[in-house]
Amino acid sequence: MTQEPEPLDADHLHFWSFIDHAVDRASRELPGIDPLAMRLVLTLHRAANMLVYDLESAVHRPRGWSWPGFRVLFAIWLSGPVEAKKVAELSGMSRAAVSALVNTLERDGLVSKERASYDGRAVQLGLTEAGLHAITTAFQAHNAREQEWAGALSEDEQQTLIELLGKLTAHSAHFDVRHRT
Repeated sequence: MTQEPEPLDADHLHFWSFIDHAVDRASRELPGIDPLAMRLVLTLHRAANMLVYDLESAVHRPRGWSWPGFRVLFAIWLSGPVEAKKVAELSGMSRAAVSALVNTLERDGLVSKERASYDGRAVQLGLTEAGLHAITTAFQAHNAREQEWAGALSEDEQQTLIELLGKLTAHSAHFDVRHRT
């Protein structure tokens, strides 16, 4: 017979304490789970979401862009001229999402479309002069915010975290992880 959980006072939970609560509760309800793996993934997911939300709200929304809009401009800036399907792959977005964003960014005068010289059916994306100015200015502010985030760690800690995340993502090949291409 399973024991009824104690009544939860949800008002005392917050964004980070919910991880402790979730791990404790799930461990009691499902004794076979791995609480350390659960804590790692929940913490990583929440930290990444918090970082993205901060960058989007502090840097990109004031420029009229969403986080996906920035990712598209960033990919075109650093790899363009480039086909939309490659932008989708590089930004981790679907082709449909990239297509919709490119239409908006083209309308805003930031992105241009041209037929590829190697294949008349293919369309190459590039930045307009306004787009180049917009993304380089935005990225300077973006990187300044990245520096603020990274400043919580020493350079050695930053390098260690990069290596650990690289190891984690490289390991994903062992279980056919799904990602957008």
